[in-house]
Amino acid sequence: MKAKSFFKGPGIWIVVVIGMLLVAFATLAPGGAARIDTDKGLGLLADGKVEQARIFDGENRVDLTLKDDLQINGQDKGKSVQFFFVDARAVDVVKAVTDAKPASGYTDQPIESNWFSGLLSLLIPVILLGALFWFLMTRMQGGGSKIMQFGKSKAKMVNKDMPQVTFVDVAGADEAVEELQEIKEFLQEPAKFQAVGAKIPKGVLLYGPPGTGKTLLARAVAGEAGVPFFSISGSDFVEMFVGVGASRVRDLFEQAKANSPAIIFVDEIDAVGRHRGAGIGGGNDEREQTLNQLLVEMDGFDVKTNVILIAATNRPDVLDPALLRPGRFDRQISVEAPDLIGRDQILQVHAKGKPMASGVDLKAVAKKTPGYTGADLANVLNEAALLTARSNANLIDDRALDEAIDRVMAGPQKRSRVMKEHERKITAYHEGGHALVAAALRNSSPVTKITILPRGRALGYTMVVPDNDKYSVTRNELLDQMAYAMGGRVAEEIVFHDPSTGASNDIEKATATARKMVTEYGMSERVGAVRLGQGGGEPFLGRDAGHERNYSDQIAYVVDEEVRRLIDQAHDEAYAILTENRDVLDMLALELLERETLNQAEIASIFSDIRKRDFREVWLSKETRPVQKAGPVESRQERAEREAQQEAKEARLEEPLDAQPPHPQGVPEDAPFQGGIPDSGPDVLRG
Repeated sequence: MKAKSFFKGPGIWIVVVIGMLLVAFATLAPGGAARIDTDKGLGLLADGKVEQARIFDGENRVDLTLKDDLQINGQDKGKSVQFFFVDARAVDVVKAVTDAKPASGYTDQPIESNWFSGLLSLLIPVILLGALFWFLMTRMQGGGSKIMQFGKSKAKMVNKDMPQVTFVDVAGADEAVEELQEIKEFLQEPAKFQAVGAKIPKGVLLYGPPGTGKTLLARAVAGEAGVPFFSISGSDFVEMFVGVGASRVRDLFEQAKANSPAIIFVDEIDAVGRHRGAGIGGGNDEREQTLNQLLVEMDGFDVKTNVILIAATNRPDVLDPALLRPGRFDRQISVEAPDLIGRDQILQVHAKGKPMASGVDLKAVAKKTPGYTGADLANVLNEAALLTARSNANLIDDRALDEAIDRVMAGPQKRSRVMKEHERKITAYHEGGHALVAAALRNSSPVTKITILPRGRALGYTMVVPDNDKYSVTRNELLDQMAYAMGGRVAEEIVFHDPSTGASNDIEKATATARKMVTEYGMSERVGAVRLGQGGGEPFLGRDAGHERNYSDQIAYVVDEEVRRLIDQAHDEAYAILTENRDVLDMLALELLERETLNQAEIASIFSDIRKRDFREVWLSKETRPVQKAGPVESRQERAEREAQQEAKEARLEEPLDAQPPHPQGVPEDAPFQGGIPDSGPDVLRG
């Protein structure tokens, strides 16, 4: 096997070139005569020790054949010697040879034309340059024996003999799996669909944020159907040579058709499928030619070919419309971040093979990680396993999982950073300001964690996590978000009268939220419900190379004023909350300085005496519009829940007195009633 690879590879050609060089040197090099100095050679001629002499014209060389062996410094040089001379001494050398009158005579040797040596002198540079060019080209193509194969596809084929991924390994994407079940059935039983005239989608586009499992879904389809799976990245189609991309597209589809039924998976298809006509330069022209060939190949699919193209992208908005039309990517499946149930399922999948402590509740971990993708959750469990191994423990417990969530969200803890007590106090009041404002507002999510331990670039952070997954945000919730984002800056103003730079990121987020409320969400009275700007149209992603602002300078001035008004309103609201609850803020800061990290139960205990803000007034978007007092209609589920609660209340009232449990305080039955319904006290933030 090794001998065959040697003869097929460049090794045999290297041996041939070296052999030709050796032959050339042996042919062109002079004979084996010993070389001596010029004066020594002239002395031998003068002493009559030369039997024969040959003068080589053009080389300034004289070869001598001596009568006896020559001895120099005790070394035997033999009877054949040679010496060289310069043009200035040519006359003297010829005269010396003539005067010596060698016994066998002397002769002049003119320059002879050696066709073999001349041919070698021409071929050797050509061969060397050719070998160098071949070596460079094979290196560029990823190895030997691939010269002139630029147009071959780089797709990796995964056949049914390799380890398979099935739908069992996919969690948190039930809707996407249900859509892809049909693809699996077509690949397994195409006749069932063709019998009723049904046409299976030629292409399936999976789009969604990174890490949501798009590639995993494509592999699961191939694993379920048991067909060859060709995987390639969109960037693999484009090369430095013109026409390579289109050639690779053709070769890829030819391979898939030869192995049909098969699946072609193109990851990050936006690298080659972006909107045409927006780029500048020849590279963009090559990408467009590749896209054109891809469109042709997708149109050229035969109904009975049984080849399905699955593509994945994070940016479906930049893809060319011709690629998304019916007949090409007929089915477009959104793969979003999983919900609470989906996160729990994903954690269960990734927890396999990892020893968990008996008290670990993965549902609680799923609740703490809203917005996490499958890749993020896998990273959380892996980090927890690494932390457990680092501490020489055998089981992954809740502490390791909590630390893993913090590491994934904010980075590793900087234990080596030593902060002065004053800086720690500023951080404690800053984070306490965030948490207190969030807890006092009526539309914000619960505060689940506060820490002043530095992580990443942050000196601390406050975790505000909703009880349930949210898919839309109301105006009041956005106002609350801006208010508690400004809470850290306001706390520094109230307590130290000298704000720090730690609020820069908070101000950036609050400003971005306010600008979106004005320009995108239509939540400004002065601007109205209009969309201003084209937001998200970055030219480098494949859209237009530039765009003009679609509103006037006057509107831009109004937008800036409204953004400033919303930020000032959030600032004032946070100032009022922290001023009213200064005692709670001081208590929270003191606890943070002592414990450094507080969990949800500890936070709720500190906030038990917090003064909640009143609900905001009804927002009408315009003062002249009348207020509608009628609320939303009651749904069937809400009606059923209300009726069930009413029935349970009536059942409790109908229970006989002797059936009631004893009073928890031990009050005797005949004790007089001491008052009305007790006051429940202020609202308590509970998880």
